[in-house]
Amino acid sequence: MLQPEVDTGNLGLLLVDLQTRLAPAIAESPAVIDQAAKLLQVARAVDLPILATEQYSKGLGATVGALRRFLDPAEIIEKTAFGAPREEAFRRALAARGIGEVVVAGMEAHVCVQQTVLCLLEQGVAVSLVTDAVASRDPFNKEVAINRMAAAGAGTVTADAAIARFQTSRCANG
Repeated sequence: MLQPEVDTGNLGLLLVDLQTRLAPAIAESPAVIDQAAKLLQVARAVDLPILATEQYSKGLGATVGALRRFLDPAEIIEKTAFGAPREEAFRRALAARGIGEVVVAGMEAHVCVQQTVLCLLEQGVAVSLVTDAVASRDPFNKEVAINRMAAAGAGTVTADAAIARFQTSRCANG
């Protein structure tokens, strides 16, 4: 067998804090939002569970419109902790959807994305970090965060690779 079988039965997409008032401060945000939109649309098309977080939306605004229009309000989890798994509502939503492996995109890579990924890994949830769909205000912070998350056990993928995986899930699941 050239390629191992892919179990995508518990795979989901997580969008971390892609918010209206945060995005303008991040130079890479247009490209990251475009990649996240592609991930979201394909995940939706193949019926993968989806979650999105918003860090203190009163201050940082809602999820950007380019993504929010594809999200059901029940998929959006408000949080105040940097690491989403520290929020009971997030843990309940993850469990309710049967997500045991997440593909993660978001901002800022070295704060909320990193804290979320490290918490998920600590809880035994497998993580694939979409490196071209995460950003920080400072590219160096992004680079260090990606390295730290990978060293902790997160897989790293591109958006195109994640999309191919999502499409594989469609064949495997129905």
